[in-house]
Amino acid sequence: MQDLLDQVIKVIDWANLLLWGGVAGVWWLGVLIVALLPAGLYFSIRSRFIQFRHFGHMTMVMVRGIHKDHPGSISAFQAFATSAAARIGTGSLAGVAVAITAGGPGSVFWMWMVAWLGMATSMVENTLAQVYKEKGEQPGTFRGGPAYYIEKGLGLNWKWLSVSFSIFLIMCYGFIFNAVQSNAMATAINDAWDINPLLVGGIVTLIAAIIVFGGIRSIARFAGVVVPIMALVYLAVAVVIISINLNELPGILATIMKNAFGVTEAGAGTLGAVVSNGIKRGLFANEAGLGSSPNVGAAADVKHPLVQGYVQMASVFLDTIVICTCTAAIILVADVYMVGNVEGVKLAQDSLASEVGSWGSGFIAFALMFFAFTSLIGNYYYAETNVFFLCHTRFSIFCYRIIFLLFILLGTWVSYSGSTANFTLLWRMADVSMGFMASSNILAIILLSGVAFKVLGDYEEQLNRGIREPIFDASKYDIKGIDHEVWDRK
Repeated sequence: MQDLLDQVIKVIDWANLLLWGGVAGVWWLGVLIVALLPAGLYFSIRSRFIQFRHFGHMTMVMVRGIHKDHPGSISAFQAFATSAAARIGTGSLAGVAVAITAGGPGSVFWMWMVAWLGMATSMVENTLAQVYKEKGEQPGTFRGGPAYYIEKGLGLNWKWLSVSFSIFLIMCYGFIFNAVQSNAMATAINDAWDINPLLVGGIVTLIAAIIVFGGIRSIARFAGVVVPIMALVYLAVAVVIISINLNELPGILATIMKNAFGVTEAGAGTLGAVVSNGIKRGLFANEAGLGSSPNVGAAADVKHPLVQGYVQMASVFLDTIVICTCTAAIILVADVYMVGNVEGVKLAQDSLASEVGSWGSGFIAFALMFFAFTSLIGNYYYAETNVFFLCHTRFSIFCYRIIFLLFILLGTWVSYSGSTANFTLLWRMADVSMGFMASSNILAIILLSGVAFKVLGDYEEQLNRGIREPIFDASKYDIKGIDHEVWDRK
């Protein structure tokens, strides 16, 4: 059995080297290292840097998205909150800590780069998800995402890519990521209050079952209430810590910038480790280009596809530029990352505790409990959409729900086992499944980006004519694969 496990680990490690770098000892050969940033730069240039140019408009659209036209539908804000629920999880706490531990403070800079460029990428993929969405099983609901826009936009010859993407996403978000989230939650709670991780797993699994069996409307309502509250509370504590240590911020910023380009070495130290870990953890935190958020972005009932593109851009900004930066500041101000072998969420806990006292560890555990739990719920819906795409049966959804709940228990068991090897294996499996997902999606959105920019042009043309809320008329455009009935506003 151990021999088989060792072989599995070797395969996972090889796949990680291929996707994230390290082949023949050359870190920049990683497929995603050379794809993510150039793709984000390309989309930024094509959109004339919409993430900066329309930053104010993006904020206004997100606020306006709180309201919805139809009682039974999912609003743009609820779709935002559901995707933010998946984004603002362990990536914002444990992910930042892992990046700093493995790559040093400079990894934070590359997380920022992935986020700023990723905002344009997120706009493209979520706009495409809206363009190619289809009606859901319940009145007023929709389904869509990369699997849908690959098949509809690129045609049946690309069916293999849509199926591959769905399988990778189900493995990644339906199973492995949820084990990572529950593991971080159970570890933090055990460290703060000495509660058995298996007990935590049982309680979390029960609550998650109640919510996910309620469907997308139940998930959206839950996320729409919990996500804004938990984000504001965490930000408030972070702002207090930063204010207390305001005089140290220039030095911290200088350390991040020097380490980002290999001027100084810290943490794991090499420039390759800094860049690779920053991009990996940045992608894990904001998911831009990964193809995850479009699955829920497509569910929103909006008047124009670009509305959800703006809303999801805001989600990337909130998660990485705001929340991840606050986490990084707490860790770097405390200097705990330079002492011993503290890693993962415990690093964030110890860092905050060193600044505010023992209650800091409990606060991180409390915050992570909500962050990770909402991530579980958001992740669930991503995978459910792809299970439905592949099987189209209620029984397949039921089976998926059972396996989803079992992986939550698996993550807490890893925490209970106390094995560092098991913890590392979970993260490596997450990286591999995420990497194959992202590779499939990036190829698709590059090929379909012309459609997204055509839709962007339509939106901006209406704005220039003084139309406050542009409305998309699909009949004006010859877009292959679009469902005109979905966009028939009559």
